[in-house]
Amino acid sequence: MSSLSARQLASLLVGWRDSGVAYTALADRIRLLILDGRVASGTRLPAERELAAQLEVSRTTVTAAYAALRDAGYLSSVRGSGSVAQLPYRAPSSFQAQPGYLDFSKATMPSIPGVVAAAQLAAEQLPAYLGESGFDPVGIPALREALAERYTARGLPTTPDQIMVTIGAQHAISLIARTIMARGDRALIENPTYPHALDALKAAGARIAPVSVTAEEGWDAIALEQVIQRTSPSLGYLMPDNHNPTGATMPDELRERVLDLAAQHGTTLVADETMGELTLDGPTRTLPFAAHGSAILIGSVGKSVWGGVRIGWIRADSTVIQRFIRARSSGDLGTPILEQLIVTNLLRDYDAILESRRAYLREGRDRLERLLAERLPEWHVPRARGGLTAWVNLGHPVSSQLAIAARNEGLIIAAGPRFGVDGAFERFLRIPFSYSADETERGVDALARAWAAVGRHPMPETSADLSASVV
Repeated sequence: MSSLSARQLASLLVGWRDSGVAYTALADRIRLLILDGRVASGTRLPAERELAAQLEVSRTTVTAAYAALRDAGYLSSVRGSGSVAQLPYRAPSSFQAQPGYLDFSKATMPSIPGVVAAAQLAAEQLPAYLGESGFDPVGIPALREALAERYTARGLPTTPDQIMVTIGAQHAISLIARTIMARGDRALIENPTYPHALDALKAAGARIAPVSVTAEEGWDAIALEQVIQRTSPSLGYLMPDNHNPTGATMPDELRERVLDLAAQHGTTLVADETMGELTLDGPTRTLPFAAHGSAILIGSVGKSVWGGVRIGWIRADSTVIQRFIRARSSGDLGTPILEQLIVTNLLRDYDAILESRRAYLREGRDRLERLLAERLPEWHVPRARGGLTAWVNLGHPVSSQLAIAARNEGLIIAAGPRFGVDGAFERFLRIPFSYSADETERGVDALARAWAAVGRHPMPETSADLSASVV
């Protein structure tokens, strides 16, 4: 069982105090850390006395906060074993009682209309596979061929033996991490980043080496080069096109420089291109990252088609694919055949699907920018040129406090630190523009109300929050 020291938990609780009741504010912040996954379920929290000393509050305050968390189902305490974080078996009654609850923690779109027709056709095609075992660790030939053809058409010659079909992009990230890395290896990762990729690298035992990315300036090129040169990470996880959450895209010259440095220092670069073809401004067809040098690519239809179709893939040298096949059986025994057939059918019209998605997202982006300008003009909203989200600068390090207040207004949204390494980005909030017009307007209204509530109980600036202040 993993555990958090009082010092570690306190670093995640920076700025938890407000003008409300102390134990309630503390309980709310710890609850958000558990809900966001920054404190994993099953983690032992520090003893009440130790946390009280670290936070410089009375033990009574921590005891009352822990008691409130136990009552709500977020802590399990056994005498002699301490208090362990957990998620409630069912949502609290306050959550169930609020109608119209919106979940903006997921940057997703509703399904395209063609999924039903593709599924019906797949069901008709399925009998041809029923004589086989159904355990498919590499992918059906038809889908691998279709994906190889698509990479080739995009400018990266690819053969089917360079493709492995996975159960979504997250499965691919986890499989690559535990196959390529040994525990204790360095792993380069962007900051901010996709939270579950960071989770997967940590689960594989990586020592994280973060590199800054901003919506306005993109990658810190000097830091990126220095991390590779000084630490020789065994793996680097990047989102070079339509980065999540900033929407930035890496210039070609930096891609070539990073790939060259990685080759020199023995670093395997992994490019997650799940949102790579969702460019909203400028040319929509770009070369895959591996067209500039040796890299492993990850793709998925989760962001473009529908999250309910759990199909992703890895594109790598055939010898590397064989390593993944050998390593895969310890985690799963293959990708569902029916869903592979659905995606094979959809790929025939994939260019049209992407164009319709881009149009939908452009409209959503423009709508969100307009609503935020009207109702929260003090926020800085950079132009998102790709992807599904805006990485908004709030101007104050209150993202976690705002996320708590938003829940009280019927909106679930992940606080900025969920996308950072070691609790940074309290000044930022990721807001998706992939929802319907009505949902987006309701979400912005909820954020405006939550912002007003936070403004009534402002969080003081502290020197301890300097990492968030300089992002």
